Amino acid sequence: MDDTQTASAQSAQSGEMADSKPLPRAMFLLALLYGGMTVIAGVLGFKQVALGPLAVEAGIFAFLMLVVISSTVAQLYGDKMAQRLVFWGFVPLGVSILLITIVLLLPPSANMPPENIAAFEQVLSQTPRIMAAGPVAYGVSLLLNVKIFSALRGSGDSSSQFSIMLRGAIASALSQAIDTLIFVTLAFYGEFPIGSLLAGQMLAKVVLSFIFVPPLIALFVKLAKRMG
Repeated sequence: MDDTQTASAQSAQSGEMADSKPLPRAMFLLALLYGGMTVIAGVLGFKQVALGPLAVEAGIFAFLMLVVISSTVAQLYGDKMAQRLVFWGFVPLGVSILLITIVLLLPPSANMPPENIAAFEQVLSQTPRIMAAGPVAYGVSLLLNVKIFSALRGSGDSSSQFSIMLRGAIASALSQAIDTLIFVTLAFYGEFPIGSLLAGQMLAKVVLSFIFVPPLIALFVKLAKRMG
């Protein structure tokens, strides 16, 4: 290879390195947190909590964090990056389901108290319908959240705190309503009347979406901008 070819190769390599920007620190941390929330949401969902007159499964808190993070990513890095984050969320979700299945199949230690074994299996054992309904509801509702949040940007000042909070509340409320409809229908339809469960869960999730999601999105956007 002569000097001209060597110089051209080095120039091309330098150009490729310049074009490949490192992942922003804020995006890296948001992705880590997002993966953790996809895993813990299913575990927290085994407890119902009372928030005044509302009764809601505790997994909603982790799920609302997923909404907050995906909306923050859409605001700062674009809807394509946020959609990619949602799809990558299936990886920790699928791995956690696989590991739980393997652990449940393995025989427990003889030193483990029977009541602990029963409690572990009761919490982590799920019917195939519930296990299938969770990922489907997750994918549809989170992608819908990103789509609505980004679509509401419009041509006005989409970076103002009020705009971010309002778009976050609307997108979260609508996507959470769809999430409840999909999950409850796929998991429980035909086993018992689901009308009252659907109505109660939708109301609770919509209310929580308007209370918790807007300020958290505004906070996450502000923190992410500071981290760079």
